[in-house]
Amino acid sequence: MDKLEEMKSLIKEIEKHNYNYYVLDKPTISDKEYDKMYYKLVDLEKETGIILPYSPTQRVGDQVLKGFTKKKHEVNLYSLNKVRDFEDLRQWVEDMKHLANNTDFALEYKFDGLQMVLEYKNGVFVSATTRGNGSIGEDVTQQVKTIKSVPLKIDFEERLIVQGECMMTNKNFALYNKNAVEKLKNPRNAAAGAVRNLDPKETAKRNLDYFCYSILLCEGKNFQTQQQMHEFLKQNGFKTGDFFKICSSADQIIEFIKEIDKVKSKLDVLIDGMVVKINNVEPREKIGYTAKFPKWAVAFKFEANEVSTMLNDVVWQVGRTGRVTPIAILEPVELAGATISRATLNNIDDIKRKSLFTNARVFVRRSNEVIPEVMGIAEKYDESKEIVAPKSCPVCNATLLEKGPLLFCPNHFNCPAQVIDRLVHFASREAMNIEGLSDKTIEAFYNHFEVHELGDLYKLSKQQLLSLDKFKDKKAQNILNSLEKSKNVDLPKFIFALGIEEVGVKTAKDLVKHFKTFENIKNATIEQLLQVEDIGEIIANNIYQFFKDENNLKEIDDLFKQGIKINQVSQQNNDLRFRDKTFVLTGALSKPRKEIEEIIENYGGKCSSSVSKNTDYVLVGIDAGSKKEKAKQLGITIINESEFLEMLK
Repeated sequence: MDKLEEMKSLIKEIEKHNYNYYVLDKPTISDKEYDKMYYKLVDLEKETGIILPYSPTQRVGDQVLKGFTKKKHEVNLYSLNKVRDFEDLRQWVEDMKHLANNTDFALEYKFDGLQMVLEYKNGVFVSATTRGNGSIGEDVTQQVKTIKSVPLKIDFEERLIVQGECMMTNKNFALYNKNAVEKLKNPRNAAAGAVRNLDPKETAKRNLDYFCYSILLCEGKNFQTQQQMHEFLKQNGFKTGDFFKICSSADQIIEFIKEIDKVKSKLDVLIDGMVVKINNVEPREKIGYTAKFPKWAVAFKFEANEVSTMLNDVVWQVGRTGRVTPIAILEPVELAGATISRATLNNIDDIKRKSLFTNARVFVRRSNEVIPEVMGIAEKYDESKEIVAPKSCPVCNATLLEKGPLLFCPNHFNCPAQVIDRLVHFASREAMNIEGLSDKTIEAFYNHFEVHELGDLYKLSKQQLLSLDKFKDKKAQNILNSLEKSKNVDLPKFIFALGIEEVGVKTAKDLVKHFKTFENIKNATIEQLLQVEDIGEIIANNIYQFFKDENNLKEIDDLFKQGIKINQVSQQNNDLRFRDKTFVLTGALSKPRKEIEEIIENYGGKCSSSVSKNTDYVLVGIDAGSKKEKAKQLGITIINESEFLEMLK
């Protein structure tokens, strides 16, 4: 397998595990195995100089669950980059000392809970939002109000947005299970399940805690150090954990990490590592961010726990792209408070490398006390059997294609597993956004009404829906309304919804920006496609071949016959009057901030979340706070909305 294909394979694996972990709360591999794949991808990107636009190293996070009101974060949330070992940590510390003028460092727990953003206005708690995909989360205000360690009133009366983790302490976990009819498996899933319960009374029963570690916005107040932020949080009644240290060297940081590693199992909270940040706030903007994480902070992850159990069987699962993935079926085993019975294996080469057999004892590791991983063979018996890759699809019996160690079912339009996954992708939020169509609902449509093509969704009748189990009038009508609403779709979403191999959200937007119309994209040559930014030969060929396939064209034509209308794409703005200009927005504006930011970016400018000497304009609305004051101090041009509109004329 060449390096580019290997990168694509890794990306598919990583994204699947991201979805299982962050969206479904049903992780399938350990953090250590995930990190191995992730850093292998990082190394390949450095080695080849190629970063695919849909690489998980370029994204933040994953999808938002359905069932709650979605809410946009005012300040985007970042992940934390991880150092692999103490050697990497030492190198990072030296780099930061050089960039931040010999700064010291703040060392804190890396809590293993459900990330949550809280907002306060006039000293009163007003909202709680889950992390979601880093840009949009779920509004869980009523659930979080039941958490007693979340202060409903604080002394600070300006606007405040903080970040932390909802958690169930080990003590409260044990107390709950002592009298519970249905025992909880582990504190992390207990916390996630409680917050995602639509009944706040059920949330309250779990007696959750909230541990706060970051200030995202604090109007009217500037902090010089992480230590000042930590003290501010404590002063305003937030739980911050019982560990916060300022360290001056890598040796000191490593010494503390080793101490905590020895006692972590005795702590009342689950932690899966330690977080190191440069203490001084001022250099952070200069050091900056990647698309995924701040460069001025890292996480050091602890080693995993391990037990042995029987590998009873391996089943092969077919995904949307036709990839056939092996799943390990384990003799259920308790590990770190959870029952482990399944784990994902990467491919047949991974199985052979680990010398795995069915009816054999294997080592299973669970990093973070959450995610299972089959590490290798522990003991082989006379009745142990070799694991053989299938020659035909386990769902439709088509002969499988081999691409290196990976297996694919070529029966794209008739394999039930692929068709159902394709329909699920088409209906997803970032595609056609057809609300109410869960995986199970779409599977029922496939089985009962022969919904085999994308356009078949729009041919469903209310009478058909009402014939399904648990479908009442309101539910059926809501789905029909969602289907009707989805018929008016923006072109980037439509392109993404078609499920072209390797074409993610960003590539779809890039195609539309370049070609403007669907017909132009459909009729583009490979040479024309290669002119689009970040599109290489493989993606260009995927797009070209997709629109040459008669089955695909027939399916697209049917969608248009069912009433799909693509919204007009505005012509590209060649006026770049804001080129190289940086704006900061603050205060309440008449339009959503995202809308104003898009206007600025359309004119060639960029937006930042904080004011610095590199800022050109601070656009202020009602109740503008500390950012306006800082702009005055730095002599930066301050404009209101009227003046901004004048600049656009």
